Amino acid sequence: MADVEFTRTETLTREETAKLLATLAEALSAGNGRAKLSLGDTRIELHVPERLQTEVEVEVDGDEVELEIELSWSLRESRHTKSTAAGRAAK
Repeated sequence: MADVEFTRTETLTREETAKLLATLAEALSAGNGRAKLSLGDTRIELHVPERLQTEVEVEVDGDEVELEIELSWSLRESRHTKSTAAGRAAK
């Protein structure tokens, strides 16, 4: 079971969906390792490492198409990367 889980399901126009994806991309590419996301009335801040496991899946079943984009990373790996980088910077 997850420590924290947030799920939001809604019907959007194609343009609204593109804006949502662009907002997610902008948050991920901010460069400071922190992604601040506003999803409706909920605001989430995530610590994101430099490298992510990514999965894109397309499933066509009859007249229905499902496109899933999944990003995952280890919080433990993110902390380790920070402490290793700090250690290198101190040398």
